[in-house]
Amino acid sequence: MFRDEDLALLARPLYAFLTVAPRGGRWPAPRPVWFEVADDRTLRMFSVPDAPKLERLRAQPRASVVVAAPVGEPEQWVAVEGSVTLHDDGAADLAVRLAVRYWDMDNLDPMQRQLLEDYRTGGMVRIVLHPEKVNRFTV
Repeated sequence: MFRDEDLALLARPLYAFLTVAPRGGRWPAPRPVWFEVADDRTLRMFSVPDAPKLERLRAQPRASVVVAAPVGEPEQWVAVEGSVTLHDDGAADLAVRLAVRYWDMDNLDPMQRQLLEDYRTGGMVRIVLHPEKVNRFTV
C-alpha cells in the first residue's frame, strides 16, 4: 500500500496530523501527533488516557493521518485512512522511542524531562491506525 517515497517521508521526524470523528455539532479538528510506521505497516501513536480523541475513537474507530514535507522542500504529502485499534500495552515504550526520534535527548529541558517521565508512568494508550487507503502527492 505504501510506496518507497511514502515510507521515506514517514520515516522522518515529522508531525502527523491525526483526525478523528468530531463531537456532535463540531468540525473535525486535526491534532499534531508523534508517530512511527511499524514493521507491519501500521501507524502507531500514543495518547494520554483521558484525551477526548480516545472517547471518539472508541465510538467510531476510524481516523486519518496526514504527513507533509516542511516548507522549503519540494511539496510532498501522504494521507492515510483506516480503522483504529486502541491498546493499553506498549504505549510507554512507544512514547519513549518516539521521544528519542523527536527530541535531542542530550539536551532535554525541564518540561521535556517531566513529559518523558509522565509518558513512562502515565498509563498511556497506544493508537494503531490500520491503513485501508493511502493518498499522496509529490512534486
